Amino acid sequence: MNSPSKKILNEVKDYVMIFVGLLSYCFGYTAFILPEKVVTGGVTGMASLFYFGLGWNVAITYYVINIILLAIAFRTVGKQFVIRTIIGATIATALLGVMTPLFKVPIVPQETFMNVIIGAVMCGVGLGIVFTHNGSSAGTDIIAAMVNKHSNISFGRTLMYIDLLIISSSYFIFHTPDKIVYGLIFMFICSISADMVIDSSRQSVQFMIFSKKWEEIADAITHELHRGCTVLQGTGWYSKSEQHVLLVMSRRYESMHLFRIIKAIDPDAFVSQAKIKGVYGEGFDHVKVNMKKHEANESAVNDATSIDAQSNETAND
Repeated sequence: MNSPSKKILNEVKDYVMIFVGLLSYCFGYTAFILPEKVVTGGVTGMASLFYFGLGWNVAITYYVINIILLAIAFRTVGKQFVIRTIIGATIATALLGVMTPLFKVPIVPQETFMNVIIGAVMCGVGLGIVFTHNGSSAGTDIIAAMVNKHSNISFGRTLMYIDLLIISSSYFIFHTPDKIVYGLIFMFICSISADMVIDSSRQSVQFMIFSKKWEEIADAITHELHRGCTVLQGTGWYSKSEQHVLLVMSRRYESMHLFRIIKAIDPDAFVSQAKIKGVYGEGFDHVKVNMKKHEANESAVNDATSIDAQSNETAND
């Protein structure tokens, strides 16, 4: 398959999975959370406040809020983010509009806590699927991105503050603290479920392969698995002979393919596999480090001072 066709196929796959993720999110929200009158975080939580307080349509309110936020933050978040967000928000709005009238009462009657747990898990899994396929659920992520760009407050902390504010606002509508408690439970379970889905797709493994046919194995891994190999020089202490060791990093779901390659070439190869918490670089995740402005300026000043000092020492010599 040529490169353009593969790229198009990957794009189609991403959008299909984004739809599946949003379907899970919207079903969990409309079937379990909204009928229980529980206000969650994010734009859906904001939309539900208008729904319970003023009777506004949840789907339309959700879409309007997202469009307003995107218009404000267009320059901050970038064109690609805006396009994916509009697509995601449009799909979510359609799903919310169709599903909300179908569930006037919760699926599990008189079991508020159970409905909140099930709904939170479904919403979290849905968001996790969306994020792992480069999608966006829009919402308060836009506000957090703006705040993060113009201040030292982290993205995650900003999201937490916004969600807490939205959930706490439900007290002015229902005048009871239990809705706030259920909203906080939803936020906690939803975030854990989303993280589990995201982490499971990003888990990596490290292989160390000891084989006399290391060259054939390395070539096969490079051309079939499209992963790089590092050849390490070692010495077998028992045999006192030199050994070539292959060091390979791969995604967890690629492990079985790698084992098949090794077994087909050298069934007697000695292989060790270790779970890696994170791998960063080409073909894996990107390193994201936010450096505070004053730290960057201080580093630049220190570098300039160091250069001046070295110049003075050179001149004195």
